[in-house]
Amino acid sequence: MPILHIFWSIFLIFLLAAWIWTLIAVVSDIFSSEDLSGMGKGLWMLAVIIVPWLGVLVYLIMRGDSMQARSQKAVEELQEAQKAYIRDAAGGVSTADELAKLADLKEKGVISDEEFAAQKVKLLA
Repeated sequence: MPILHIFWSIFLIFLLAAWIWTLIAVVSDIFSSEDLSGMGKGLWMLAVIIVPWLGVLVYLIMRGDSMQARSQKAVEELQEAQKAYIRDAAGGVSTADELAKLADLKEKGVISDEEFAAQKVKLLA
């Protein structure tokens, strides 16, 4: 087998892997998209299943920018959940202690009444 056939086969395998990766990314984005209705998700899936290349290409053109934003949002939510779990598992400071610190900062004039109220709501939520 000539060396060019080997390189061509490697290139085709790379293209196949890239296609599968893109298809999985598009399908997962369709299902995780909160701004699409059930009918919209169904129609996009129908397009991706019936005419895969065209369906994926049109989806990437029309909704590609928001794909990245949704992915970034999901990563941030996951990181926040992880941080919260680590804080809880590590036996972090209680809410009462945090409120006492906030009240102390308010009394010293470091934070305003509005900032105190906003942080208090955040802590109690």
